[in-house]
Amino acid sequence: MNYQNIDLLKIKLCYNVLKIMARGKVSFLLYITSHNDMGWSIRKKLIIFLLLATVVPFGSSIAISYFHTTKSLDERFVSTNHELIEKGEEELTTYLNDVAQMSSVLYRYTPFMNVMREGISQNFSSNQEEVRRALAYLFNSRPEIEQMHLYIDRDKESYTNYHSRISGRAKYEDILSHPYYYQLMRYPGFSIAEPPHEIYSYNDISVIPNSEKKAVLSFHNIIRDVPIERFLGFLSIDINLSKISAISDRLYTKDLEDFYIMDENDIIIYSSIEKELGKVNEEKWFKQVKKEPEGGKSIEWKDAQFSGFIVHEKFSESFKDWYIVKRIPYDVLYKGARETALINILIGLITLVFALLGTLFVSFKLTAPIKVLIRNMKKVENGEFKADFDTLGTDEIGMLGRHFKLMITKIDELIESEYKLEIENKASQLRVLQSQINPHFLYNAFQSIGTLALKSKAVPVYTLLTSLSNIMRYSMNMKDDIVPITAELNHVKSYLLLQKQRFDEQFEFELNIEEEVKEILVPKMILQPIVENCFKHGFDQEVKKARILMEAFLDNDNQVWIQVKDNGTGPSDEQLEKIRLELFYGIPKEDKQREAIGLKNIFDRLQIYYHNQANMSVNRNEEGGFTVTIVIPKVMPKEVEHL
Repeated sequence: MNYQNIDLLKIKLCYNVLKIMARGKVSFLLYITSHNDMGWSIRKKLIIFLLLATVVPFGSSIAISYFHTTKSLDERFVSTNHELIEKGEEELTTYLNDVAQMSSVLYRYTPFMNVMREGISQNFSSNQEEVRRALAYLFNSRPEIEQMHLYIDRDKESYTNYHSRISGRAKYEDILSHPYYYQLMRYPGFSIAEPPHEIYSYNDISVIPNSEKKAVLSFHNIIRDVPIERFLGFLSIDINLSKISAISDRLYTKDLEDFYIMDENDIIIYSSIEKELGKVNEEKWFKQVKKEPEGGKSIEWKDAQFSGFIVHEKFSESFKDWYIVKRIPYDVLYKGARETALINILIGLITLVFALLGTLFVSFKLTAPIKVLIRNMKKVENGEFKADFDTLGTDEIGMLGRHFKLMITKIDELIESEYKLEIENKASQLRVLQSQINPHFLYNAFQSIGTLALKSKAVPVYTLLTSLSNIMRYSMNMKDDIVPITAELNHVKSYLLLQKQRFDEQFEFELNIEEEVKEILVPKMILQPIVENCFKHGFDQEVKKARILMEAFLDNDNQVWIQVKDNGTGPSDEQLEKIRLELFYGIPKEDKQREAIGLKNIFDRLQIYYHNQANMSVNRNEEGGFTVTIVIPKVMPKEVEHL
């Protein structure tokens, strides 16, 4: 008899019963309370005592005082903050307009405009100097400028000025591949703002070290030949957020309030939370702000992340669809009111102490039997089905104790019958195992037949027997669950040699395995089921010569790629979609035959062994056939590798 299994069975059954009891204990207590004719319930005694002693008079006075204080604070505080962000919005609008219109200075510089019209090549040295002079002038006009990019359409050339380092000229043939330049060509205005993003090199001509990459706000400007409106080129200006941050920091209290600036596409231009820069604001509170009527100042909001007032203002002029929002938590808004309430609470503590002393006495008196009951429940969790108390009283807890003793007696009886059934099942399984053929007998039999085949000069028979023996030995080895890829390949090769004998010249296979992946550890039995699927579903009478190609290699990211490809009939589009659904999402197919069950088992095992870092794809080849691709990390997690 396996007593360890019996103990585990007891614990499992107790755990399930206790979970059911825990879910139902509230309903049970309510039930016995409503049917108790012994007098007032414990709940009534405690609630009435606390209400009469302190809670009702003391709590009412604090609540009334707090309500009137917070009401007056709401109106005054919200009005003051709205005026503040209105002034901040005006200052930010002025600053953003100044940056967006920087390119207008170039229109007044005739030599530069001539270069834009005629191109660099007409007088290279002189024209390039004019370009450098213009870029240097604009760059030095504002300290927050990080980078500038100029594109001249006449010669399809561009220049950059990064940290006062002006690049040489470079061709930019596919200028419209830049999304904002493409948008500017169809935009009626002259400037478009790109939300905060990590600074990048335009046309790959700026050298920006990784250590200097920071978030910038870009203004992309189109340069036209005024007044004929002929397109001449683009000018992009990347600025850091220092100036915007300096203005914004005066509008809110750091670490206490939240501050946001959103553009017309709901993208966060600036935020008090740095990691949110450049992201789309999809929060429900912001959607509600956008629904507010014209002239609205604030809304109240409460959810799991924030509770308080949201003061907002819409930008005007060229940034009219932008929003500036300040979130003020109730904790900040009502800090003064809560301090007043705290003083009131301290004044009432003397009265409360006497009430608490009486409550503690009653509580200790009533909770002592509950602790006894909890201690006995823990014993049941550990498999000891005996209660160490006779009675817990005559009230609701005493009734609960009596029901608990009856329950554990019933559980003990159920376990007795359950583990007896388990023992019978184990005995049946043992009899089945004893009736199976000893694997060592099979190996010895294969060896004897192989020796006889060699004596009879039947070498092919010996080879096939060896392959079959290797397959059985590998499959029946239960000790190793993680093996080198070489072991998996040898197993697959033995299987393919047997199939080769079956199909003769109508089948061929090829294994292209890089040396560096052969000793990498992988879960056992992940390749043979894939190859077996090629024969089960891929090859039929229409395939004149069946072929299987298996490749394994290591890519630059230390990922191991394993690919199995056949030239069979391949699945239809509908069949391929069903296989993918079943493989990756566990959606059962309409018919009872599940062709992807082997692939599904492999995929699930890979996710377990590699902690969801493994990938698997199935595709139909253009020339016909089916391809299964597995991508796994080179190194298996240590806790899995040493199981």
